[in-house]
Amino acid sequence: MNLQPQIQLQALGRDQTVSPPRLLNHLGSLPPPPPPLLRSSSLLPNLAFGSSQLLLQQRPFSLSRKPNTRYQGVLQTVAVYSGNKDYVAESPAKTLRKILDSPGTHQGPACFDALSAKLVERAGFQYCFTSGFSISAARLGLPDTGFISYGEMVEQGQQITQAVSIPVIGDGDNGYGNAMNVKRTVKGYIRAGFAGIILEDQVSPKACGHTQGRKVVSRDEAVMRIKAAVDARKESGSDIVIVARTDSRQAVSLDESLWRSRAFADAGADVLFIDALASREEMRTFCEVSPLVPKMANMLEGGGKTPILNPLELEAVGYKLVAYPLSLIGVSIRAMQDSLFAIRSGRIPPPGSMPTFEEIKEILGFNSYYEEEKRYALGSNQLSSQRVSSSLYGFQRTTQDNTEQRDQSPQDPIVEVITPDVYNNYGADERASPFLGIWSRTLRIKITGRDGFEKLDVRIPAGFLDQVTDIVPALGGVNIKALLDDAADEVGGKLLWEFNDSMGDRIQIFLE
Repeated sequence: MNLQPQIQLQALGRDQTVSPPRLLNHLGSLPPPPPPLLRSSSLLPNLAFGSSQLLLQQRPFSLSRKPNTRYQGVLQTVAVYSGNKDYVAESPAKTLRKILDSPGTHQGPACFDALSAKLVERAGFQYCFTSGFSISAARLGLPDTGFISYGEMVEQGQQITQAVSIPVIGDGDNGYGNAMNVKRTVKGYIRAGFAGIILEDQVSPKACGHTQGRKVVSRDEAVMRIKAAVDARKESGSDIVIVARTDSRQAVSLDESLWRSRAFADAGADVLFIDALASREEMRTFCEVSPLVPKMANMLEGGGKTPILNPLELEAVGYKLVAYPLSLIGVSIRAMQDSLFAIRSGRIPPPGSMPTFEEIKEILGFNSYYEEEKRYALGSNQLSSQRVSSSLYGFQRTTQDNTEQRDQSPQDPIVEVITPDVYNNYGADERASPFLGIWSRTLRIKITGRDGFEKLDVRIPAGFLDQVTDIVPALGGVNIKALLDDAADEVGGKLLWEFNDSMGDRIQIFLE
């Protein structure tokens, strides 16, 4: 009997089962990896690179190569971040599935924007949820009663997923319509970067899970939503985790919620979730349904219908994931109320109630930004000759020395331009030149913003025609030469042309 452990290897587009020695031979053909930098996660295997062997233990961690390299596909064996540019990280959904496959109950606070998600990650959590309740509160200032739309949730979710590296499970509400809408919602959440999506069986408009007046769709429609979600996942070539939620415990009965959970599992849901279970006994009964499918608990802080259990108690009951939907939005509301009361009373919030300015900058990434910015800093020798732009419509001039320049304030943006070299280029010093009359006049270009504030007021020699569009690109289609010919004998101050550009700014050209 062959007792040697086997390792599943996906490479070159086909599945192979190989033993560790054969795997080592395969890896030996790859470029030697640098000393591994292991992520700080309990999920990672224990591994070490020795002089002649690679030790692999526990569950594998995928590492994939970019397309068009010698090895394509996924090596689901090595849990190591490599500096080799040919390697890319696994998808958020794959990371979330490893969390589901790992022992224990895993806590996931619910965020509502990019900053709260970053704080969850900095606190050391392996994943997080988005809360429709909290996003509706933070983004709209409205209750979670169906006001928030699919587009707003996707947009908010994309900002959240881009701000963190941990997987995020998105609140997909009831899919925002029928089965076809559910498919669109799932595909949109996949594109937004979510690792998972929660879909519920409420009617529209939906309601928060622990509030009154909830209603659910029929059994058949509820199951069809999950089937549509599974189909959307397949069509997208994704492995997003589908969390099937039922609100039928409060809307109908416990038995109904248990029946729907079994049906959701049969339809292909990856995680089951009954919201607003009313006792520890009901929670235990739920966890016995479809025992191979992970269960999710919702610990509604502040007084929901479900008993609040600690992680060890939840693990003993049988839960795999646990959400904390209101902690971050709740403490944020109270902290803002307290701060506003202090300011209203003529004080500022006490030091212990908020981070220092330096801590805030660190949280937001200012220090990392400054460090990276140094890579692109210009040396002093590169600044001796620089091109200066006066505004969006500004002209450019070259300065070769540090001669004193005229001070200008935003209230006095007039710029005088003297370009003697251009006179010679156009033969302005020759009596027979056709430009002789033009050079005796001046063009004044004035731009007033749609808000009424002056953006530019510049005077240039009238013969400087070829460069006018450098100042105002919108003048590219205006025959200024013809305007000058028509106004050759006009007195100074004549308005030659006036129009509004595509940004709503008023552009005026005067002959002086």
